[in-house]
Amino acid sequence: MHKTSHNVFGVPDQRDATCHQCLIYSGICVSVRWWTGDWSDCSRSCNGGVRTREVLCKRKISVTEEKVLDNTACTPPQPSVTEPCNNHTCPPEWHALDWSECTPSCGPGYRYRVILCRSGENGETLPESECPKQSHPTTRVRCNIQRCPPPQWVTGPWGECSAWCGMGQEIRLVQCLTHIGQPSNECTETHRPASMQQCKSKCDKNGPTDNPEECKDVNTVAYCPLVLRFKFCSRAYFRQMCCKTCQGH
Repeated sequence: MHKTSHNVFGVPDQRDATCHQCLIYSGICVSVRWWTGDWSDCSRSCNGGVRTREVLCKRKISVTEEKVLDNTACTPPQPSVTEPCNNHTCPPEWHALDWSECTPSCGPGYRYRVILCRSGENGETLPESECPKQSHPTTRVRCNIQRCPPPQWVTGPWGECSAWCGMGQEIRLVQCLTHIGQPSNECTETHRPASMQQCKSKCDKNGPTDNPEECKDVNTVAYCPLVLRFKFCSRAYFRQMCCKTCQGH
């Protein structure tokens, strides 16, 4: 017949059915148990993740209070602290590469990026039809790094003087251009540089030819296109200097 010993308080001095997982403190049986917290969220939504929880060994010291003990005080086995979760294979998903630089470098522009459809299992690139169309990430966003410099007047070189001897005129091309060299009409007209000015040439015995059979632009003249553009072909001198260009005008 099994005999149960009692301490001076009349409490059993050993572990039995009425004192499950207990410790003896000064002859008193004290309840000791494993305490587990809630599981955390899984570390991955698919392809196998891990979730964790807190596991403590506690003893009850009153109706409402418990004290944490060393894990060796509780009866093995200790409940697991981690466990696998979400072991199903990930579906194909969109994968966005890095954004490009803003284009153009100033003013309103866009950044672009490449979007790939990749396997959720091994990252292999798949046809776009394998990924959900409704969740396709955007490939372009607006950007504006800084304001562009305003358009400005740009001048070409001065042409030859119109007079072979004495006072004459010379012309040059004047354009309003953007910072990338595109024509613009936003330059201030009052700031427009002169496209014509007076000039003086040393007299030269070798003037332009009057022979219609030798109608050609004088080799030393580089401004014949400007003569045509500014409608100077009606002037005798320019018509001689740019004979070929002015033909028919």
